[in-house]
Amino acid sequence: MTTLFLVLIVVVILTCIWLNIISARIGVPTLLAFIMLGIVFGNVGAIPVQLDDHTFAKDLCTVALIFIMFYGGFGTRWEAVKPVVREAVLLASVGVIVTAGLTGLFCHFALRWGWAESFLLGAVVSSTDAASVFSILRSKKLGLKNNTAPMLEMESGSNDPCAYMLTAIMISVLNGTASGGSLVWMVFAQIVFGAGLGYGIAKAASWALQRMKFSTDGFDTLFIFAVAIAAYAVPDLLGGNGYLSAYIVGIMLGNEEFKGKRSLVGFFDGLTGLMQVLIFFVLGLLARPEELHQVILPALAISVFLLVVARPAAVMGILTPFRKYPFKQQVLISFVGLRGAASIVFAIMAITGVEILDTELFNIVFCIVLISISLQGSLIPRAARRLEMLDIGTDVMKTFNDYSENSEMQFSQISIGSGSVWDGKRVMELGLPKNVLIALVIRGAVRIIARGDTLLQAGDKAIVVTKAFEDTQTYLVEKTVKAGGKRAGHAINEFSNDGLVLLVKRGDREIIPNGDTILEVGDVLVILKAK
Repeated sequence: MTTLFLVLIVVVILTCIWLNIISARIGVPTLLAFIMLGIVFGNVGAIPVQLDDHTFAKDLCTVALIFIMFYGGFGTRWEAVKPVVREAVLLASVGVIVTAGLTGLFCHFALRWGWAESFLLGAVVSSTDAASVFSILRSKKLGLKNNTAPMLEMESGSNDPCAYMLTAIMISVLNGTASGGSLVWMVFAQIVFGAGLGYGIAKAASWALQRMKFSTDGFDTLFIFAVAIAAYAVPDLLGGNGYLSAYIVGIMLGNEEFKGKRSLVGFFDGLTGLMQVLIFFVLGLLARPEELHQVILPALAISVFLLVVARPAAVMGILTPFRKYPFKQQVLISFVGLRGAASIVFAIMAITGVEILDTELFNIVFCIVLISISLQGSLIPRAARRLEMLDIGTDVMKTFNDYSENSEMQFSQISIGSGSVWDGKRVMELGLPKNVLIALVIRGAVRIIARGDTLLQAGDKAIVVTKAFEDTQTYLVEKTVKAGGKRAGHAINEFSNDGLVLLVKRGDREIIPNGDTILEVGDVLVILKAK
């Protein structure tokens, strides 16, 4: 049974990778594909993977959301969001409350639900989904005007804590445990303990990272992994908002400089992607398609209300007074308000936290998320073009804290021989590209810091600095010239289609070859190839 389970995991992972490639080609948000995969595995086949334990699903998705929240902060470049931090925070707090309130009113008056359940659903779907927003902005490389991308990034990454607090309040109201004093204390504890402990944990972790020396590679990653969990667990034990704490710890550590930080980006990027897949896959496993037809109309009505009324009212009510956000920009920000992972987790939290609900809340939220990701998500690039909000000159990746601007520099040495085109010329006369710099000239035992008027001479060694090359479409391979092989005794230029030979290792010697270099048996060739 264990082996069968492991095989199933492999099949799911490989299918997810395949769906990621396909969805990118046809323009459908990747996360939608993971939902559909969960539905297939949960309801179709000889052995459907039935998941009916909502408490287990809630615990699993809660852990997943911790890392999504943490990386939402860790991946935020403070320099990029600083100009719009005030507006983003207002959207993530006041905007969430307005959206939840208006949606609750709609459910009560239009759908005839009870007051408490109406506002519970409003709270559950009040936040926007960072995973979906980030995925679309990155995959479509949507550079947007007027700091729109940084605002969307910070808002969607930080508005889940407020939605979580509203959901917790409404669960206590439905359970009859809420009173004036308890609600005031809940709000106070959620904000103060969540923010205060998050700040303290981030400071302590930063102090430790600056002073600790990890004797084994990877233990720094393990340390941050533990910090992310502690950022949620410690405040939550005291009644604080663990998601708020996780986000604060993430954004503070993400904008600190410490050794090994670059490797953490790749690790948490991959981990967060896995957590997103997990949540949407679990949503698909929990869904029962045969029950969805009963809730499709109310779910569609709520989705339209969110898109046309609630979200635009919240966005425009907050941004219009600033007088620097055009109407078209506000429309786009409203349109990008996708519902996703957090709404799923909060819906599961609601149905496990309240004994009796008169509505099919989970199925309704499932349909809302499905509609939001499939329709809104697919139309975001087109909406940005129609609203004339695309900025071709803006690289959206600079919005995210991937540290591309801090990438390592590459140093190269160039020997200047007699008769070289550089011999007898000043650095300013070389016509070097703007991203290439001669930093140092070595002349015998003398080291000269190169300036524009530095005169180069035969025998000098020029140390050239360029930005490190990062590309997934080119790679290096090593091949050994074997006796009787096609390369032995032949010149390199006879095999030009095999790639560019950068280096020939011959015994203890390393030869920089040219096309006429004759290869010998035992030579090790370092070849540059392109996919």
